[in-house]
Amino acid sequence: MKPISTKAHGVLDYLSAGTLLALPRLLGWTPTVTTLLTGSAITTLAGSLLTKYELGLFKVLPMRGHLALDGITAATHAAATFLLFDDDDRKRGNALPILLGLVAFETGAALLTRTQPPPTERADQKLAGA
Repeated sequence: MKPISTKAHGVLDYLSAGTLLALPRLLGWTPTVTTLLTGSAITTLAGSLLTKYELGLFKVLPMRGHLALDGITAATHAAATFLLFDDDDRKRGNALPILLGLVAFETGAALLTRTQPPPTERADQKLAGA
């Protein structure tokens, strides 16, 4: 069984969106990296609001689809670290290893998250008309 519940994944999603917005600004990264992570933060937030899990607001995106999008985001970040970085990004030093850490985190979260909430929460969602 996968160790990360859908609810815990939801918490991670919302924390990740905030982190992706704040990180490049707090660390003074280049506009290229800041734009990339801002777009990722908005995508993460939108995907979270649309997902059929405990913390989703509109509940239209199945969890499997959400996890697939997480995998695509991780792959995009991995590619971007090598394709979009210029000498200014590399001179700032800390962006590349931190982004690669984010890629590892995103990949792990996508692979280790369950695709269904626990049975009691699924029953509660049905009663609530979700």
